[in-house]
Amino acid sequence: MRHVGAERRPVRRPPKIAPAARPDAPGAALRATAARAQARIAFDGVSLRSALAEAHAQIADARDRALLAASLFAASRWWLRLNAALDQLTDKPLPPKAREVRALLVVALAQLGVLGLADYAVVGSSVEAARRLGQANYAGLVNAVLRRFLRERAALDARLDADPVTHHAHPRWLVEAIARDWPDQAEAILAANNREAPLTLRANRRRSTRDALLEALHAAGVAAAAHAELPDAVVLGASLDVTRLPGYAEGAFSVQDGAAQRVADLLDLRDGLRVLDACAAPGGKAAHALERADVDLLALDSDAARLARVRENLDRLGLAARVVAGDAAAPAAWWDGRPFERILLDAPCSATGVVRRQPDIKLHRRGADVAPLAAQQQRLLQALWPLLAPGGRLVYATCSLLREENEAVLAGFLSACDDARALPLPERFGHAAGAGRQTLPGEGGMDGFYYAVVEKRA
Repeated sequence: MRHVGAERRPVRRPPKIAPAARPDAPGAALRATAARAQARIAFDGVSLRSALAEAHAQIADARDRALLAASLFAASRWWLRLNAALDQLTDKPLPPKAREVRALLVVALAQLGVLGLADYAVVGSSVEAARRLGQANYAGLVNAVLRRFLRERAALDARLDADPVTHHAHPRWLVEAIARDWPDQAEAILAANNREAPLTLRANRRRSTRDALLEALHAAGVAAAAHAELPDAVVLGASLDVTRLPGYAEGAFSVQDGAAQRVADLLDLRDGLRVLDACAAPGGKAAHALERADVDLLALDSDAARLARVRENLDRLGLAARVVAGDAAAPAAWWDGRPFERILLDAPCSATGVVRRQPDIKLHRRGADVAPLAAQQQRLLQALWPLLAPGGRLVYATCSLLREENEAVLAGFLSACDDARALPLPERFGHAAGAGRQTLPGEGGMDGFYYAVVEKRA
């Protein structure tokens, strides 16, 4: 498709006639697996991460696993466009019971239009995949729809580009919210959301250095470069299995986007400080704090199951913290009464700043979710503020782009707390947004992130 994947689509060949489907059509099993996973993402609300992990367990070949991941990311990222395209390519709607066939067709359209795979390979194996899904009666339809797409794609693109929802493959509420909150940057934000995010590592200062990490990666033939603005960050040239990289098992690095790595700088850490990470799972920011200074850190999260991941990450990195399950909005159940000099509230949010990394957010998040999230963020700030020592600082952060969750929440909090003072942040932290600053998706190669620092008057 002209709009989809236009930046890296290879030169197209004339459409080839798809060979007759056969039981051993190469790639059919993989496409059937992808269709089942995509159906769960689109119709059951299962996260892309969970669906991909379950699907990966069914595939042994590393190249097939990579293609599966690329296909699910592309199909999820462009679902709102490709699903609408599918409706225009069929004479009558597919019934709800054919949801795996619909998912199969969207995956195939993503492979053709986004990933640029060979026409004949996608069509033939998708026809056979329909049979493997137990939907042999739809095999002919799959063949016809994909052939029609190859013939009519230019006219189809023009129709889809006429509506902002299908042009950008974003839900209407989000297109309108971004246009309202960031009118001058809206087009750039929507475009950035549809590009693959770079894979960024954070060197563990306790066990290595960034230079040593880069040297090890280069020696292993991995393309990598130091991030120009972040002292611990290494940006990889391509996404790959980080568990196979040199130093992973030894805890030499973690995976963490550059926007999240900035939080450690705002905490202004020193040895001996008592620190609370109030919504800690999966533990990246807590680990970064411990790598920066010898602090007494409490990693808190309301989800006890997710805390297992925090412990695993800390163990691999050779770090120690108190890890506690508890509701940050109800500190009486877990707080020992001793104040903290630093509090990090990386608050639950709409995650609208990390859409390029988690494209299923576009399918799962609703506009009605934002107001309850903002109310929760306000409750968390009010509950945690009494735990901060005089002269201490609280860092408020979200991975949201929406002002209702960011500057509006902070403004409400500051107006209610006479002893709270917002500290100015350097321009490198992004665009001015009330008392904080906002990085937008893609800027500096980073995710969208909001930052604010509040100091308690002594």
